[in-house]
Amino acid sequence: MRRPTAAHALVLEGFTSRLSFGLVTFALPLYGRELGMSIAEVGLLASFSVIVSLALKPLAGVVADRIGLKRALLVALGLRSLLCLGYLATSTPLQVFAVRGSHGVSDSLRDPSVHALLAETAPPRKVAGTFAWYQTAKTSAGAIGKSLSGVLLVAAGGFTWTFVTAFALSLLPLVVVAALVPARRPTASPTPSGGSLRNGASDRPPAPPSSSPRRQPPGVAAFAVLGFLVSGTSALLTTLFPVIATEYAGLSPAQAGALYLLTPVLALTGPLWGRLSDRVSRPLVLSFRSAANIGSAAIYLLWPNPAGLWTGKSLDDLGKAAFRPAWGSLMAEVASRTPSRRARTMAYLTAGEDAGDIAAPLVAGLLWTGWGVPALLITRMVAAVVSEGYALWLDHRSRAAAHDERTDRSPRSLVPPNRL
Repeated sequence: MRRPTAAHALVLEGFTSRLSFGLVTFALPLYGRELGMSIAEVGLLASFSVIVSLALKPLAGVVADRIGLKRALLVALGLRSLLCLGYLATSTPLQVFAVRGSHGVSDSLRDPSVHALLAETAPPRKVAGTFAWYQTAKTSAGAIGKSLSGVLLVAAGGFTWTFVTAFALSLLPLVVVAALVPARRPTASPTPSGGSLRNGASDRPPAPPSSSPRRQPPGVAAFAVLGFLVSGTSALLTTLFPVIATEYAGLSPAQAGALYLLTPVLALTGPLWGRLSDRVSRPLVLSFRSAANIGSAAIYLLWPNPAGLWTGKSLDDLGKAAFRPAWGSLMAEVASRTPSRRARTMAYLTAGEDAGDIAAPLVAGLLWTGWGVPALLITRMVAAVVSEGYALWLDHRSRAAAHDERTDRSPRSLVPPNRL
């Protein structure tokens, strides 16, 4: 039987990791409430690991580059496994926050390592497709893990077996990575000097020195801002969506919960979006995320009823399924500029997404409190337009830099023009 490739192993790691993490994600808010936490404290608990991860990612990316991507991933997965058992030793809210914060430490090392490994091991013309399968595996496993957690909480009558099961499942990605992911990074193929939103890589030799000034491609920070804008626009509704569905649209909690059954189904379209990004147009796929943000907000605003919620949620989930593979492909291209610092670059890019996920719910809460849900939905539409405008500007700047590079490499640019 053919041995799975490293890219296949990483997709399997994403599935098994999120399966375990899904159990903890579902159980943790309920566990916090059992310990006497307020709703506000539970909300902070849910995002605490992301806050810690965001603060540590730049340093963690440097560490991953220095000790090796596989080793860094194994350390992160090992720490996460131990933390699943760590919840069993907690009896106060402060202790739970300490364990949750340690999860952020693990994520700060895991995220750049696994994204850098995906970028290295994906087939050259299937980068977006590889990221699509990885995201589909994570989304599906997360939904299964949350469902399993609910069953365990009822059947086992407490949280102990839920956390023990999460620990047992968290050992699977450790075995997968240790056995199937190569320790040494493969030889990097030639790539363009500047990442851009468009597809393609150049195999031309380095450009000779040129005396004419050349426009530089956008830096890593510019692409991190794109991740911040797109993720933040999406997250304006993600956290508050159950409240919007029940208090604004009038759905029952059961009807609101049923809307999430769409997510794992529509996530299966991810590979199709990845194929479209790889073979047709990455900018087109990236733009669909902003279009989905605008369209879903407009639907929620105009039709705040069950049919509108189902339609808008479906459009949102399709937008997410489209964005992840195209964004992963773009991150891989940007990180390929300096292969020796690949994890560090991935850390900055994913930190931009984390910042958007943290800031957006705070802004959403302020908008809702001050001006109501319609103001929140209109703000989301405006933010999506701004995100798309920024993406177009970034693509224009990238294309201009690539054009200058091709001009410098052209043999005609090295000889004076004929004078008639």
